[in-house]
Amino acid sequence: MKTLYGIVAVIALALAGPDVDAAPGVAVDWSDLPDPSVQVFEDPYRDLSPEQFDDVLFVVRLRGRLQQDGGSAEERQKWQDLLTETEDALAGGGIDIDWLLDQRQVVTERRKKAGTAGNPQFDGQTVTLAGFAIPAPADADGRPVAYLVPERGMCSHLPPPPPNQMIRVRLNDDWVPSYFHEPVRLTGTLSIDPSDQRMMVVDGLMPMRATFRLDTDSVETLESRDDRLEWTQSVADRIRAAGHRKMGGAKAPE
Repeated sequence: MKTLYGIVAVIALALAGPDVDAAPGVAVDWSDLPDPSVQVFEDPYRDLSPEQFDDVLFVVRLRGRLQQDGGSAEERQKWQDLLTETEDALAGGGIDIDWLLDQRQVVTERRKKAGTAGNPQFDGQTVTLAGFAIPAPADADGRPVAYLVPERGMCSHLPPPPPNQMIRVRLNDDWVPSYFHEPVRLTGTLSIDPSDQRMMVVDGLMPMRATFRLDTDSVETLESRDDRLEWTQSVADRIRAAGHRKMGGAKAPE
């Protein structure tokens, strides 16, 4: 009798199909995707007021002029006076202009890493994420492709997001976006697999640089603001807040 019950149970599981006990993807927010360990860093340019930032640019332009041979003696003296005046104004605000300019390459690298590094926690995980789908050319194997971005209009009327805020999506054959920025919720396997492609979007050729690839298992089309796709807080603010939270509020080491 026990053997009979065992056979019946096996048959029942087989008839039920392989996805009966399949767990849904982990719900992921866009602010979870960047590597939190590189989001909080020293950026002296971020602390400048708009006036101070303009003064820094003015110093760069004036120094560039004075390094060249152009201009009369009177003009060059005027440029030198303006340069000295602007440098003194920055120094009065506690800004060491030479040190600040020396930090340009360092800050550029930090910003690049913050915008491209993916969160290793989700590499290879099954996730669920909502966003706006942009149709793209199919892969070489014929599989349909789209790009997922966090805000409507990105890559067309708005600039593209940082690479770790763009996902290259390999779709199933049963659905493709019917228009640009179609709101969807996708479930599938997320991988850190950087890609760089140029393709025609609404306003012309656009660089599509994505840190992630998503191989979809299911697609749910969305319609309303209740789906939380129209965020009032910018994605950049959400990423910075997530970085501070995951770092315990501490600054990243130099």
